[in-house]
Amino acid sequence: MSQPLSREDAWSLFCEWTESASLRKHVLAVEAAMRAYAPRFGGDEEEWGLVGMLHDLDYERYPDAETGHPRMGMAELERQGFTPEFVRAVASHADFLGVSRETPMEKALYAVDELSGFIMACAYVRPTGIHGLGPKSVKKKMKTPAFAAAIDRDALRSGAEDLGVDFDEHLTTVIAALEAHSAELDLDGAEAA
Repeated sequence: MSQPLSREDAWSLFCEWTESASLRKHVLAVEAAMRAYAPRFGGDEEEWGLVGMLHDLDYERYPDAETGHPRMGMAELERQGFTPEFVRAVASHADFLGVSRETPMEKALYAVDELSGFIMACAYVRPTGIHGLGPKSVKKKMKTPAFAAAIDRDALRSGAEDLGVDFDEHLTTVIAALEAHSAELDLDGAEAA
């Protein structure tokens, strides 16, 4: 499916809206995970990747859940000519909007969004970064409430369940997707520096 913006143009748009290096890395991680899942569910890799990249388009400018994110981003995506399905997928990642997750793309975005951030946090505290990180280590960190405390552990598990993927397999898939982009995401660890 052809998108109104190329990946390069979508990235330029995101960067116009977002200065935060950490938020930029987050959406690149979500993009990588979405691209990894697209073939498994018969999805268009480009579309899924762009949904991952653009889902937090407005988060820095309009972080307020009551009036801002992701509504302002959705309006911009509509102006850019993205399909209603694309915009709905962005809406579905925000539980507080009450948009049910129906399609595999919507379920995948929810499943990889917070998990990508959690896996990155796990990688940041390891000397080898993401290299050698496995599901067992991630699950061990999930049992430490103070570690990446803002991330809802139940949502990590329910995202995989709703997607219909075994949790260990889900962790393996997302870790591999992020590891493939480890340099870009600064996940190579202190030993690589």
